[in-house]
Amino acid sequence: MEEKRVVVTGMGAVTPIGVGLTEYWNSLINGINGIGEVTLFDPQDYRSHMAAEIKNFKADDWVEKKIINRFDRFSIFAIAAAVMAFKDAKLEEFDFEAEKSGVIIGSGIGGAETIQDGAKKIREKGPSGISPFFIPSVLINMASSLVSIRLGFKGPLAAPSVACSTGGNAIGEAYRMIQRGNAVLMAAGSGEAAINPLPYAGFCALRAMSQRNDDMEHSCRPFDKNRDGFVMGEGSGMVILEELEHAKARGAHIYAELIGYGNTADAFHYTAPHPKADGMIRVMQEALKDAGITADQVDHINAHGTSTVLNDQAECLAMKKTFASSLNHLQITSIKSMIGHLLGGAGSVEFIATVMSVQESIIPPTINTTELDDECELNVVLGNALKKEINIAATNNFGFGGGNASLLVKKYVG
Repeated sequence: MEEKRVVVTGMGAVTPIGVGLTEYWNSLINGINGIGEVTLFDPQDYRSHMAAEIKNFKADDWVEKKIINRFDRFSIFAIAAAVMAFKDAKLEEFDFEAEKSGVIIGSGIGGAETIQDGAKKIREKGPSGISPFFIPSVLINMASSLVSIRLGFKGPLAAPSVACSTGGNAIGEAYRMIQRGNAVLMAAGSGEAAINPLPYAGFCALRAMSQRNDDMEHSCRPFDKNRDGFVMGEGSGMVILEELEHAKARGAHIYAELIGYGNTADAFHYTAPHPKADGMIRVMQEALKDAGITADQVDHINAHGTSTVLNDQAECLAMKKTFASSLNHLQITSIKSMIGHLLGGAGSVEFIATVMSVQESIIPPTINTTELDDECELNVVLGNALKKEINIAATNNFGFGGGNASLLVKKYVG
């Protein structure tokens, strides 16, 4: 059976540097930094004090009041971003086939805030203090389910959770659904809202986060010789993926074509990447094979680029091995320098940035990075955004437990 072509026709984002696609993208290309001191709780007793928090987000612009009151923030972010993408794709004006329209939305941690609040309530009030909405609110699949209900999409429904590669996996699996004819429309992406004491303390205990508390603005510096850990972010990115002929028939605006997806496991360690970047190399090779292209056809990589020592070194090794013959023209960036690490939400907001780079021929900068690690001496876009014609771009995501995802996006020319 001939595989269907898949295009991106709608996008929505709730990020630390902008709510909505336009504000998010403009902030990215202007190098706006979304990192500052934690305000959602008092961080003074923690090793790290900074995060990239959502600002100026009015949930009731997008989500019903009763849903806001009953469900976790990660789901609220996801619903808002999905409604934005739905409206951006102009599906409100189209009589879509509900049974052929699906939802795949993931999260790395899910209802962390609800779990924390529930633990406090059961200590203070006993079992009677727990809301009947506690279980639905904490479930990772609830973002997918609530978006399905809101949009009226009755086709495939799933909720992957693969740590920090979740967003890439969600979009990749939605792409597969359309390729194989299981759906013609998919809402896909991921969301996270883990800036609260319990998960934050856990990452501090892992010594994974930056402790540059006296210089928070420059704390996230991917690939830099002096990086000391990631900075936690929060938010959601959602896209509408659509079968090409279906999109053309309804006159949809097409941002770009999704042409390749790779998904591999390191099978090595529960937090550390493979020292020889085995799974990372294979996932990029798998995406290239799926797309039917060669490495030298890729112009840009929106890297995972966490600002942790081991992950950055492994990813740089993987890029060197995979793109060995074409490194001179390959431009690389990590937008985590601006938005922090959205954990399970990272892949989807980074996919949106990659699509926009392809459409607009602009690569956002990696801010804060001033001196590249000896292992990471690649063409990293530093300082300011770079104007460059991009035909094909890749975006990578790598997660705890060894999960790897890679997506390839191509300029759509009709």
